[in-house]
Amino acid sequence: MSPLHSYFIFFFLLMAILLQSSTTSSQSNLCRSSCGNIPINYPFSIDDGCGSPYYRHMLICSDNNTKLELRTPSGKYPVKSISYSDPHLLVSDPFMWNCQDRDNFRPTRSFSIDSSTHFTVSPQNDYLFFNCNTEKVIVEPKPLFCERFPDRCDSSCDSSSYLCRHLPECGSALGSRVSCCSYYPKATQSLRLMLQNCATYTSVYWRSTGVENAPYDQFPEYGIRVDFEFPVTMKCLLCQETTKGSGVCGFNTRTRDFLCLCKQGNVTTYCKDPSLVKHKRVGAMAGTVTAVSAAGAIGVAGGVYWYLRKVRAKAPVTCGVQSNENRIF
Repeated sequence: MSPLHSYFIFFFLLMAILLQSSTTSSQSNLCRSSCGNIPINYPFSIDDGCGSPYYRHMLICSDNNTKLELRTPSGKYPVKSISYSDPHLLVSDPFMWNCQDRDNFRPTRSFSIDSSTHFTVSPQNDYLFFNCNTEKVIVEPKPLFCERFPDRCDSSCDSSSYLCRHLPECGSALGSRVSCCSYYPKATQSLRLMLQNCATYTSVYWRSTGVENAPYDQFPEYGIRVDFEFPVTMKCLLCQETTKGSGVCGFNTRTRDFLCLCKQGNVTTYCKDPSLVKHKRVGAMAGTVTAVSAAGAIGVAGGVYWYLRKVRAKAPVTCGVQSNENRIF
């Protein structure tokens, strides 16, 4: 076999290996299933193309895959936990008041959620406001105020609330000169308005004890509960079904169309579909691998082409007839 044939065989074998690695690279292998000790399952993801497109770019995992944060219009907030059975996230806001602050009130910002997303601030949250301007905020014991002004009951900030009298984790951390009232804002705008007239605030959510027949089934804890919708489709259920191949639900990062991410590649049905039509070069992760492999193949092709031109230029030609030494094919 001539050296030229050997180089061509080598080139095509290398191309085949590169293309195979690019087309069989599965995005499911690149979908991280946890960040720190928090499991990342559908509909969430921390890698583009995984999970549901409804929550694309909403969660961020940083610090060497140890720190999970929720991205909102008001900033990025550490995620304490995620519940998939009772769909919600628990996040903390480092700027909110905490027990260690006592009566040292720091500047803060109001927590907000984009109303166009599938997240909502849970009604299980209670907000405590401190040192509010009584000329601009109704600060009174809610039961008495509601009896006198039932039509304005929702606008009052309850100064006799249970949480103000029993601050979670720190009891009576506030001095007598600090006022406290409990209020649930019905919109982000009302939360901002309250903060304009109060020194600071904090959020308390009610966590379930998980103990049956207990005297109290919930207890207060600092943080913000954010509820989310669970968009389950028949395609996703088929993809995740064990007998169908245990795929990972994902989407095409360009079209946002559903994809079932399998070890063998990305498909539109399920991993064990007999008709298995693989979709190549879709998804940010698989697309990146394909681009790198294709770039490598192009580079190799360029090198081989340059070498062939050099060999051909030096090869002998007899009366214009191609010999085994100088012919191209």
